[in-house]
Amino acid sequence: MTLTIPFDNSYAALPEGFYTKLAPTPVARPSLVAFNRDLADMLGIEAPADDAEAARVFSGSSVPRGADPLAQLYAGHQFGQFNPQLGDGRAHLLGEVVGRDGVRRDIQLKGSGPTPYSRMGDGRAWLGPVLREYVVSEAMHAMGVPTTRALAAVRTGEEVIREAPLPGAVLTRVARSHIRVGTFQVFAARRDGPALERLYDYTVARHYPEVTDPGDLLARVIDAQAELVAHWMSLGFIHGVMNTDNCTLSGETIDYGPCAFMDAYHPETVFSSIDRYGRYGYANQADIIVWNMAQLATALLPLMPDPEAAVEPFTAQVHAMPERIRAAWERRFAAKIGISDPRPEDRTLVADLLTRMAANQADFTNTFRGLARGTARDEFTNRADFDEWETRWRARIEDEAEPDALMNRSNPAFIPRNHRVEQMIDAAVDGDDAPFHRLLDVLSRPFEDQPEAADLARAPLPEERVPATFCGT
Repeated sequence: MTLTIPFDNSYAALPEGFYTKLAPTPVARPSLVAFNRDLADMLGIEAPADDAEAARVFSGSSVPRGADPLAQLYAGHQFGQFNPQLGDGRAHLLGEVVGRDGVRRDIQLKGSGPTPYSRMGDGRAWLGPVLREYVVSEAMHAMGVPTTRALAAVRTGEEVIREAPLPGAVLTRVARSHIRVGTFQVFAARRDGPALERLYDYTVARHYPEVTDPGDLLARVIDAQAELVAHWMSLGFIHGVMNTDNCTLSGETIDYGPCAFMDAYHPETVFSSIDRYGRYGYANQADIIVWNMAQLATALLPLMPDPEAAVEPFTAQVHAMPERIRAAWERRFAAKIGISDPRPEDRTLVADLLTRMAANQADFTNTFRGLARGTARDEFTNRADFDEWETRWRARIEDEAEPDALMNRSNPAFIPRNHRVEQMIDAAVDGDDAPFHRLLDVLSRPFEDQPEAADLARAPLPEERVPATFCGT
């Protein structure tokens, strides 16, 4: 059976200033590492005749019928500094499909060759970041987090040069769209009113058809991002590079570069090797998303009939966002300790647990999962710290009908632990994909107890700890 993708492209119908149309650069010897058949089925994509055909298509070596490949233009604040033109420097949007669920999604290749936005880069990716994004994005999906997803990973048969020669790879990413805060910023910065209006109309039609004006769009995106970041934090997830060009209007997690999940809890945890001042550290994510929404508000102002008059209500929306994040955070963390209907005082109960976890270097994931198992105490170096908290906690959940069930739904047993991801990448570089497939399988069921995979739930030994993660180039 020939691989068939039912493209129904709309972004390519926007004016040429939104993108540059060009095909991916073919690779030498593409070979398939993974193909997400469940996702393909949901997208209405017919299975490929063989792995070789899938490898050709998802490496960019063979452009499928109906595709209209392009590289998207956008700008963005990177670590607080505005870059007026970024864009897809190593990615090609093949086109869009409307899935069996009626949702329109992009199909994009990452690492598929240079574009006019490459900024002196080679347009390629190496195998490690491709497999990291595949595993982490699929794990996030399994944990219920809005996210881009991975459809395929392909080795290119070519080397890319970073600090040393590394095996090249291409990831096929699926997203509800790749419209970013930075997409609005590029046209606002250029004072291109018609393009900004066209982008607004397109975004509303695609994501928020009930929206009536730019202020309403801002409110919807603020709501989506507030929920998203609270969800991240409830899982101990650190995005690592929350630039405005990595912040979607759809409210999906995008760009798994220096991302990581905490092992031992500490609110100031930072992994990204380029985040020298902790701007995008764990606890700062709630503040940064507010900052990003302020940039979106600024970009939307020119769309208002009276931009000056809109400054005050737009500002009020942004200033109200921390309370929205706080409410979402409290709801999620209350569920993590078995409370279905949180009270204001429960925030103190959660905060006290987190303080004690930080003081005892308790593992974030295993502590919360251990509350229902009765093993959380084992994560504390000073177990009396946990015992004192536990007495108050158990008194609080006495009236809860099914606290253990709620906790098991809210606390994953398995996350993509940094040391396991690095071990998986090392094995794949040596030609062994078995650890990748095993990790992917276990993480597809993160809330299930899987005794045979206990090693993947274990916190790292001191010599296994990964102190820094790197961008996905």
